[in-house]
Amino acid sequence: MFLGLLPAVRQIRIRFDLKISFSMEEVENKHSGSEVIELCHHQNECCKVNEEEVGGSCSQQSGGDESSNAEATELLEKGFMEYGCSHYQRRCRIRAPCCGEIFDCRHCHNEAKNNINVDQKLRHDIPRHQVSQVICSLCGTEQEVQQVCINCRVCMGKYFCKACKLFDDDTSKRQYHCDGCGICRIGGQENFFHCNNCGCCYSILLKKSHPCVEGAMHHDCPVCFEFLFESRYDVTVLPCGHTIHTDCLKDMTDHFQYACPLCSKSVCDMSKVWEKFDEEIAATPMPEPYQNKMVSILCNDCGTKSEVRFHVLARKCPNCKSYNTRQTRG
Repeated sequence: MFLGLLPAVRQIRIRFDLKISFSMEEVENKHSGSEVIELCHHQNECCKVNEEEVGGSCSQQSGGDESSNAEATELLEKGFMEYGCSHYQRRCRIRAPCCGEIFDCRHCHNEAKNNINVDQKLRHDIPRHQVSQVICSLCGTEQEVQQVCINCRVCMGKYFCKACKLFDDDTSKRQYHCDGCGICRIGGQENFFHCNNCGCCYSILLKKSHPCVEGAMHHDCPVCFEFLFESRYDVTVLPCGHTIHTDCLKDMTDHFQYACPLCSKSVCDMSKVWEKFDEEIAATPMPEPYQNKMVSILCNDCGTKSEVRFHVLARKCPNCKSYNTRQTRG
């Protein structure tokens, strides 16, 4: 429907009123640059998680002489931010319980085992909660999952979540474990809340304003088909409540697609576009045989069914004045 007036749409600057959600997992700290994202990622030196989820602290307990404590602290800090992969800075590697191989992290495993060159029947993801063995990057000792190496006593990750088997030295991500989601997320626990109905974490700014959609994040992105719940990339909550990758939404709007791929509701304020449609339709009268032709329409924005005059460019909803409609009969 929108394609009929692309030249007109190009002349209008669409004002987006989208709601940003942070469904990003603990993996990366990639942001789209919006003000909401900047608000949620202030620098902080430490990340607080539930004590039952943390396998220990990397800080030396007080007591004993100062020189011993200094040596112990220095040992804990040895190799800090010097080891890891493109996904994490950490001082350990993991043994995959599924194939028994050693990888820097679960994402390295998944990328390797789901490569296009791997036989399709052998492709698989690591069951991350089943990881039980880690290998210290400094001394090479294989051991059960824990924060401090049993051999060289180095801290294998400043941030450590026993439930997720997650190690990370880069605490600027402000990781936290969400019991509702069952995984670790980034951005600081104080900046997010878990919606039990939607089944995921959203920015605290959306606590009283987001439309609840059951299992909103437990599906694939309607554009790229990546599972949104564990996505490493920014996710946007549309006004209709459906979710989509922020970059995928940008790709849509760059191609003049302004309707939700799932329910067809408008993804932003289109009032200026509808005004332009009014002008174009007024300047383009239909031929006489079609001037009094009536058709049935369904409005994608408000859901109203109505009878309106037919026009080849678009049909306007009499209830909400939207041109985001579909002809159902006539």
